[in-house]
Formats: sequence, structure tokens, C-alpha cells
Amino acid sequence: MNEVAELELPTQENVHADLRSVFQGAVRLALETVLDEVVRDLIGARRWQRLASRKDVRNGTYLRRLLTTMGLIEVAVPRTRESGSPVEVLGRYRRRSAELDEAIVSAYVHGASTRDIGDITEALAGEQVSRSTVSRVTSTLNQKVEELRKAPIAGPIPYLFLDATFLDARWARKVENVSSLVAYGIGLDGHRQLLAVTIGAEESEDSWSELLAQLVERGLSGVQLVVADAHAGLAKAVRLHLPEAAQQRCTVHLQRNVLSKAPQRLRGRLAREVSKVFDAPSKTEARRRMELLRAGLGRQVPEALACLESGFEAATRFYAFPEEHWHRIRSTNGLERLHGEVKRRTRAVGAFPDRASALRLVTAVALQATAIWADRRYLNMSLLKSKEATVAKAA
Repeated sequence: MNEVAELELPTQENVHADLRSVFQGAVRLALETVLDEVVRDLIGARRWQRLASRKDVRNGTYLRRLLTTMGLIEVAVPRTRESGSPVEVLGRYRRRSAELDEAIVSAYVHGASTRDIGDITEALAGEQVSRSTVSRVTSTLNQKVEELRKAPIAGPIPYLFLDATFLDARWARKVENVSSLVAYGIGLDGHRQLLAVTIGAEESEDSWSELLAQLVERGLSGVQLVVADAHAGLAKAVRLHLPEAAQQRCTVHLQRNVLSKAPQRLRGRLAREVSKVFDAPSKTEARRRMELLRAGLGRQVPEALACLESGFEAATRFYAFPEEHWHRIRSTNGLERLHGEVKRRTRAVGAFPDRASALRLVTAVALQATAIWADRRYLNMSLLKSKEATVAKAA
């Protein structure tokens, strides 16, 4: 009696390997067909065809290795004696497909380190790319940096937000802590828009002045309120380039400064009292609540109270604008969230090899994080009136 041989079912890995082989063959065939058609046009005749109009003759082929999303493919590239090979089809010296380069850039922006990307390409395409290759590929982000730096600013920007965060980058063969300066604004359409990202040696008057000068040159106008932290250099730069704009001190930063001057056991209670001051329905009521704080808890924390009093006027400029806008124009919280995303991403990098690479990544992350801003209106700007018309309400 004949024994019936058991059939072994293919595993999922076998199926994937077979499909990849089929797809690689299809990609290679498609590329070689296109290359052959281009060479035929260069020669003016098909293979073995003898025509008086022939312009050139074939001169064999050579193998080109191309890393694609389907894996590593070896393509036979035909060439001619006079015109050479059709390099425009694959790109001169190109060793990877454009799709794979785009995937590398996307992975880099999303948080993968250069070492991680090598492991990713090996798992997906069968070959590991080097860290230097990743650096060269991601240098294409320079175009995004230039586009943002040169983009014209159309229409008035009533509200301008400025803030900085810090990261490590190599400078003159030594790792230094440099500043990333970010500016965004709210236009008359009520949408937020990223305006500028720069890397400065430090957060100083010169660095902020350079950024603001670029914005004005690109068409920044109609700024009524600049929202920022109480940085002396920033304030001077704003007065120089935007002398008509009021300056709103970020209430969140001020509250942090106030709490830092109080003992730990009183910070929770003090935070609630300070929040009540800035949640007041008018500036007059805010002053009254600060007086109550002075007469009560303020006696136990005189340094914290002095800090609050010194920053009160600068932190209450928002009262001169529509009430519906107060919550969103009294702090730089929008930029704080953006800085958090930048920090999350830069932790995977550590110290940048130079300031240019830091600017590329920070710009790419900022553009990605702010892409959703165009989807919805942030403020109803039809409520905005001139400060002269609303100052009576603020008093």
C-alpha cells in the first residue's frame, strides 16, 4: 500500500519572500524596459536593425545596484558608444529610489536616530544604509528651511508669539547649548501660521533683532500685540522693529517665576491665588484680587509678591483686546507645546553635528507639528477692534 506524502503548507515568511522576489523582478523588468526604450531613441534604431538614420551603436551593459522599497535590485543598464547610458532614468550616481529617500527623511523627522534608520531599511529593503547616508539624505530638508525663511507674509498679523528653546549642537569643534527661536502669528482669518525658525548662538537682543528684521522684510505688518516671556533682549528688539505693538508678558512664565520664590509647602495655594488674579473679568478686578493676595498669603511670601507686582502691568495687556481672545493671547502655551515636540525629537539625536543640521530638524518638526493649524480657525478675528476702542473696557 502506497504511503501518501504529507503536504507541507508554505509559511507566511515563505509567501512574503516569494512575493518580494516577484515584485523585485517586475520592478527590474519595468526599469530595464524603460532604459531600453531610451537607448533606442538615442541610437535611432531597434536592436540589430540597420537603418541609414541610425545615430549611434550599442556598447553593452553594466549593472547598477538600486535600493528600493522592494529591496536591493540589480538593473542591467544599456549604453551606447557615443551618447553613453541613459542616466536620467535612474539619476546619475543614485543608489536608492526616491521613495526610499522620502521614507528615510520621514522616519528621521518622526524620531528615528541615524542608527535606527539603518536597522529599519535593513528590515524593510534588505540592506542597511549608513549614518552618513542618512545625513546626506536628510540634507534635502534644507529646501524646507529656505522656503520658510523666504516665504512672504501676506496680510496683517495682529497677534505675534515669540519664544525660544535650547538644544545642544557642535560649534567650533565643541558642543554648545544654542537657542532655537520660533515665531508664529495669527492673521485676520483667525488661523495660526508658523512664521520663522532660527538657530542663534544664544537668546539675545541681537538674535531676536535678526529674526524680527527678517519678518519685517518679508512683509510682517499690523502687529498689535507681541506675546513673549520677559526677556530683556527680546523686549528691546520688539521696541526697535515693532514700536507700535504692545508687549504681553506670558502669564504662565510669570506664574512660574512667582512660585519659584515661595517655599514648596505654599506653592499649591499660591498658584491658585495667582491664577485667580489673571482669571479676573477685568483689569480692575485683577488689581483688586492682587490686593487681597497682598493682604493675605502675600505677607508670608514677600519675594513672590514683589515678583508678581513687578510683572503685573506687562502680564495684563491682554485686557485691552476682545474677551474671547484673552485665554489664548495671554501666554505662549501654543509655542510651549511645539517646543515639547521638538524636545521629544531632539532627545533621539543628542548633540547635533552642527547648527545647520539642528535648524533642518527643528524646522521640519515645526512644520509637521503645525500642519494641522490650517484645518481650523483658532480665533474669531472679527471681534478684534482697535485698542483705542477697547481700552475703556480694560480699565
